[in-house]
Amino acid sequence: MSDDSKTPSKPMGVTAYFCVKGAAEAIAFYKKAFGATEVLRLENPDGKIAHAEIQIGETAMMLADEWPDFGALSPVSIGGSPVKFTLVVEDADATFAHAVACGCSELRGVEDQFYGYRGGMVSDPFGYSWFIQHKVDDLSETDMQARWAIVQTEM
Repeated sequence: MSDDSKTPSKPMGVTAYFCVKGAAEAIAFYKKAFGATEVLRLENPDGKIAHAEIQIGETAMMLADEWPDFGALSPVSIGGSPVKFTLVVEDADATFAHAVACGCSELRGVEDQFYGYRGGMVSDPFGYSWFIQHKVDDLSETDMQARWAIVQTEM
């Protein structure tokens, strides 16, 4: 028989938890650039953030300052990150322009994508890439695969 006290009361999901160099500054930046709201902040006496939670749209994200003793390093310290965030918005062009005006660097301009979205990619000042996009077309998997095949011939 299973121990029901260890079973979550609702299905579990996945939440991004990322390290940044300058978590307080990152939280302020994400509020300004992406409309994040701060949910929780646990701060050490020295001002270093041990744990924080923000929400962007309906998505919760967790972040903290670097903790090198525990192997928790930011993209700035390790020379980049393979992690990329996708931000789905109502107007990718406007949100992209706002993010760049707030201090993001343009990596790839906004354009229509083969899979039915319009979007572009920016890098935030903390080393993370964000793909900002909105939906423009409802496509079946078959349609996306056909468009992908065309993209491959153009590469």
